[in-house]
Amino acid sequence: MKDQQGTNRNSSGVIAAVSAAVVAVSGGVAWLTLHSSNPPTPPNTSRTLTQPGNRTAQPGQEQTANIYWLKDNGKKLELAPQPVKIAATQPNQVLETAFQNLLAGPTEGAESTTIPKGTKLLGLTVNNDEIHVNLSEEFTSGGGSSSMTGRVGQVVYTATTINPNAKVYIDVNGKKLDVLGGEGVVIDQPMTRESFQKDYPL
Repeated sequence: MKDQQGTNRNSSGVIAAVSAAVVAVSGGVAWLTLHSSNPPTPPNTSRTLTQPGNRTAQPGQEQTANIYWLKDNGKKLELAPQPVKIAATQPNQVLETAFQNLLAGPTEGAESTTIPKGTKLLGLTVNNDEIHVNLSEEFTSGGGSSSMTGRVGQVVYTATTINPNAKVYIDVNGKKLDVLGGEGVVIDQPMTRESFQKDYPL
């Protein structure tokens, strides 16, 4: 009788141990299943591009604009476009950035500019097919008629890089530009690419 009771106690101990092991294994399997079916979320790696004036644009929202320099083709000067990618969505944002690059001057190649150093962009507005560019007084200083004509062409063509048919108005210190430079180059406004080619051949 004692042997039988001892055997029953031993059997109960073994069953209890096995049950505990089963519970532990089941718990481990459940934990592994839970974590393998729900992998950790990877960190967000997307970036936003900061625009002038604290504007932001999502990656991929960029446009190509042309900045126009002057190039000597051996016979005369001609307007030469330099494409640049600008992270912006609104036309005025694109043109503001294009003009900042234009006024900074060329950085490479044989292209040149006749826009006087120190010229600043005081304002730029786009209203349908009209573009108003307000430049600082330095824009009117120095150079002969060829220099004056070239700088006007650079402004007109850069301003119309998005809309080649747009009309361009040029102001200096907020006032309409009528005559440019000491030689008195008369500026008929508004100007278009077509009117510039016709009236101000380089």
